[in-house]
Amino acid sequence: MTFAHDTEVALRTAAALVNTGGDDVDTLATTAELDEFYVAWGWTGRHDGSPTELAEVRALRPRLHEIWLAAGDVERTVGLVNELLRTGRALPQLVEHGDYGWHIHATDPEATLAQRMQVEAAMAFVDVVRVGELSRLRVCAAADCDNVLVDLSRNRSRRYCEGGCGNRLAAAAYRSRREG
Repeated sequence: MTFAHDTEVALRTAAALVNTGGDDVDTLATTAELDEFYVAWGWTGRHDGSPTELAEVRALRPRLHEIWLAAGDVERTVGLVNELLRTGRALPQLVEHGDYGWHIHATDPEATLAQRMQVEAAMAFVDVVRVGELSRLRVCAAADCDNVLVDLSRNRSRRYCEGGCGNRLAAAAYRSRREG
């Protein structure tokens, strides 16, 4: 395992959040969809379920997406991560709850959901930078997809997002071979 469990979860969650704002369909357009995202990704703490909260979370997506786009440039990535930590008022502290054991929460328990998402993602990016693994932050290799992904495979071979691009391209290649 390259990263601690909470770092992997935060990275996957950040990628999932970025990918809710795809070019064709926005899957985080309503407070009900935000509620589903909150539950699906195991968030805890304050969740207002308000239009304001939804707008704040949606506004975070392009800031996180920028990290993936900058992943080839360490200095730029560090600047973006530090800005997320600074504006999110990061306050790292060890906590233990649920089945997670000791891990880090980096915001006040009453911080807004968007602030918690921002700082959790930033803390995970800190770990990625510290261990020199920015190459694990990728954009989907499918020509018609801009989704982001975190390659946590041992051999660093993951190229496609979780939107089905790999399967779609493999099926197209198979059909092409059968026809040719």
